[in-house]
Amino acid sequence: MLIPHREPGVEEAALPWDYQRIIAAVRQAAGPVMAREVGEVVGVDVSVKSKLEPLRSKLVRLVDRGWLRKLPDGRFTTRL
Repeated sequence: MLIPHREPGVEEAALPWDYQRIIAAVRQAAGPVMAREVGEVVGVDVSVKSKLEPLRSKLVRLVDRGWLRKLPDGRFTTRL
């Protein structure tokens, strides 16, 4: 599994580099962020929807594996 589930003993360093950058961008934000805001930080061309959707997919994958949390309004935040 490329993206491991977040469990005790599994460090963020176990994630691929691009996923580590995404988590760092969410963590640096002053509060919950939209995928577009994360894209601006990690260098994705947010003006093109086809470039933004893969990033959104990575964010959702991180949510599914327990690394991030998705709020009801669609914004993302760190779990801690």
